[in-house]
Amino acid sequence: MKPQHLETNLDISSENTQPVQKKKQIDWVNTIFLTTTPIVAIALSALYFMQNGLQWSQIALAVIFYFATGLSITGGYHRLFSHRAYKANNLVKFLYLIFGAATFQNSALKWSADHRIHHTHVDDEKDPYNINKGFWWAHIGWIFFQEKEVEPKYPKDLLNDKLVMWQHRNYLWLAVVMGVILPTVIGYFLGSALGGLALAGFGRIVFVHHCTFFINSLCHIVGTRPYTDTNTARDSAIMAVFSYGEGYHNYHHYFPVDYRNGIKWYHFDPTKWMIKTLSFVGWTSDLKKVQEKLITQAKLEMEMKKYQPAA
Repeated sequence: MKPQHLETNLDISSENTQPVQKKKQIDWVNTIFLTTTPIVAIALSALYFMQNGLQWSQIALAVIFYFATGLSITGGYHRLFSHRAYKANNLVKFLYLIFGAATFQNSALKWSADHRIHHTHVDDEKDPYNINKGFWWAHIGWIFFQEKEVEPKYPKDLLNDKLVMWQHRNYLWLAVVMGVILPTVIGYFLGSALGGLALAGFGRIVFVHHCTFFINSLCHIVGTRPYTDTNTARDSAIMAVFSYGEGYHNYHHYFPVDYRNGIKWYHFDPTKWMIKTLSFVGWTSDLKKVQEKLITQAKLEMEMKKYQPAA
């Protein structure tokens, strides 16, 4: 079953989003950055705690940056720019883009292009983070071994978005300013620049990285498949807690244009709550929801498979 009303006109085909590529090669910038940031985070945090002890203001700053940057990935990069599950005004988009850059997960243009390919080619050779290549490949290895992009081709709807393209052109300095300098400066005014750099800066960067990476790895291995078994995506309530609601991954892969991942009121999905709350003041609109009968039908079909004789 593939509900026809879920078909979109998004530019998601590999023809339009896949770069012209050569053989895979090590991306030394990504490799060095992703292997050294945890070391830097641990070293700076240890130095900070030895010098200052526990300062709750610094912990609070790290938590605020954790949510501001992480929700910019889930609500912005993912549900808005990748799937167009709702619309947002320019202020919301701008905030998504500057705080999304602070995660050091690439520009929204590149992130969304890769993610659309993932959905189009999930679990096959064209899937950038194909879980069939192993946990570590899906989790982080695919970032270490990028293909040589000779002539990048990106989705037209994103190429036509002026804010997305502004962030793409200015991604590096935005990432440094928003992800490293800003938390350091705020930390200074809270009593410790080192605390801001260590906790809200590098520590938060590493933590948000792996919250995102676990969706590509663990959520294709551990959990349940209540809606479809046509791909490896799983629902995991535990992962939802660490990923701002993204853990309901089986549902998301079957109904990707729904602005919700956790569809029940009790499902932990702060991204959904944020999007819905912003709609009350008119900052988000056109929130797409899958019809309840289609959700029920998908679940019933999965239940019926349990009673079908093995081939």
